[in-house]
Amino acid sequence: MAQIATAYRDEAPIAAHLESQPLFRGMAPELRATFIQAAQMQTLSKGSILFLQDDESEWFYLILSGWVKLFTETMDGDEAVIDMVSNGHLIGDSAILEDGIHSFGAAAVEPVTAIRLPSSLLKQAITDDHKTALAMLGSLSRHRKRQSREIESLTLQNASQRIGCFLLRLCNPDVPMPLTLTLPYDKSLIAARLGMKSETFSRALNKLRTETTLAIKGSVVTISDLDELSGYVCSACSNEFPCRDLHS
Repeated sequence: MAQIATAYRDEAPIAAHLESQPLFRGMAPELRATFIQAAQMQTLSKGSILFLQDDESEWFYLILSGWVKLFTETMDGDEAVIDMVSNGHLIGDSAILEDGIHSFGAAAVEPVTAIRLPSSLLKQAITDDHKTALAMLGSLSRHRKRQSREIESLTLQNASQRIGCFLLRLCNPDVPMPLTLTLPYDKSLIAARLGMKSETFSRALNKLRTETTLAIKGSVVTISDLDELSGYVCSACSNEFPCRDLHS
């Protein structure tokens, strides 16, 4: 098992990152300072485990850079990827509302920078401070909306449309065409994230290429017409492009 490479303290950037989060922004300065003092900045190597399913919750994390895989294990031992998260996402915080046990695991799929904070401190803050409790409820609500949108995608969109939707979320609509982007992580992980087997992903990707002007070479994607791609994708969705990302 890969280990955390480095853990260190530097309160200035930690404070700035925490203050950018809705969960901490509304806290009294004295309470927020307690989190800043207890926080640790970390660098994690590829493959590092942040926590495993059914582990007791000791820490929760704010991801600053890199990608983290959230996963569960099926009864027969297979791994199911439930999400891929990157900068700006809090993970592991909801475990304090689930008897202090993580309901999923988290692992770095590339080098990651994160801030870790004690779960016990968050539990105490929610108990003692109603603003923190309300902020936590708001975070859970945003996560629920994001999950609902994922369920809608799995239910209403075909495999090619789900891949197209994934690509659209990586796009900046204000960038002049053609737009070139690099897939953020391995295609096998993208397939797992979208609820597909690798062979299904390959077939759906080929179909997307033939039905749009999308060009893909390795991990590089070129989009010459965003309106065409969004029209193909969003016809089976209740949202219109660009849809606002809902961070958990």
